Amino acid sequence: MSRRRVEAAALAALALAGLTLGARAAEENDYPTDARVDYVFACMAANGQTRENLQKCSCSLDQLAAILPYDKYVQASTILSMRQGIGQRSNEFRQTKIFDDKVADLRRAQAEAEIRCYRG
Repeated sequence: MSRRRVEAAALAALALAGLTLGARAAEENDYPTDARVDYVFACMAANGQTRENLQKCSCSLDQLAAILPYDKYVQASTILSMRQGIGQRSNEFRQTKIFDDKVADLRRAQAEAEIRCYRG
């Protein structure tokens, strides 16, 4: 293989790696700012209004975002919200397997984030 072809192949591989890393970073940062702020505020309200908890809550959200895309986070959060109601509609959200799976994905991501940020 000529040197020019080797250089072209290397540049193509680097470009592909850059695109992959860029796509991964975009996936991890697909949570809108207002959603991030809401999450951290709620986390701090539950855990205490300290600088240490600000850092832990921010870390937790970063880990969550690295594991679970924003649209899946919104779906699971909506399901949890709907389950809090009463009546037939709320029962449907409590008794549907696909909804259980979506909430389980969120719970696993939250558990992983807790391990990385609160126990690490």
